[in-house]
Amino acid sequence: MSEKYFDDQFDDETVLFVFRKHPVVMRKGLILGMIAVLLGTVPALIDPKYSYFFIGLLSGFVIGLILFAPSWISWYYSVFIVTDQRLIQITQKGMFHRSVVDMRLSQIQMVNYQVSGIQETLLGFGTIMMQTFVGDLIIHEVHHPARIQKKLLETLRDRGIIADPYPPTQVQAQEEELT
Repeated sequence: MSEKYFDDQFDDETVLFVFRKHPVVMRKGLILGMIAVLLGTVPALIDPKYSYFFIGLLSGFVIGLILFAPSWISWYYSVFIVTDQRLIQITQKGMFHRSVVDMRLSQIQMVNYQVSGIQETLLGFGTIMMQTFVGDLIIHEVHHPARIQKKLLETLRDRGIIADPYPPTQVQAQEEELT
């Protein structure tokens, strides 16, 4: 029996790779946290004493961490797991809401990606679109979407789920058999 990487993993299932969204999804929490740190220093502007500044700064950091924590938890615990049998999307929303989408690899028909805009291009994230038998699965803000799409396509080709668009010619196949 192989090691289990997540709770719902089958005994005969192997995890191929795991990916998650780009850290840019935490930007709202980060901005709120930084504003809290800045607002913590306001008492030192009213009465300029070192004690007010450092106590305000410390309290601003604590409040900033509290404001940033839900964004980090949502990012860290939201993962996409590709196994040899299925694709599992675990999405954590806040601290007390989790949703799981479980799809067999054989249901995936096509995998595309899109990188649009200067922010996505410079920071290296984009959108992956999967066409399935039951509808489209769109994953926004994925870190390195081209690499993920390539890994997904290789996995689907290795499993015989989708055909190789560039099959080897008969001459190449015969040369490979001889070597």
